[in-house]
Amino acid sequence: MTRKERLNYQVIDGQRRKRIARGSGTTVQDVNRLLKSYVDIKKVMKKMTAKGGLKMMKRGHFPF
Repeated sequence: MTRKERLNYQVIDGQRRKRIARGSGTTVQDVNRLLKSYVDIKKVMKKMTAKGGLKMMKRGHFPF
């Protein structure tokens, strides 16, 4: 992914997803799954860094 795509994953259109899939030897569905996982992880990381979430995890409390 380019820097622009990492900052805003929504700019990746269908043609780009096809090229990514073809270049990596996978299917478009795999690319879509990867993008969904990326979005989910990004949300989790945001929650962890907000309001001391990382400190809470060390104490055994999970903010999500």
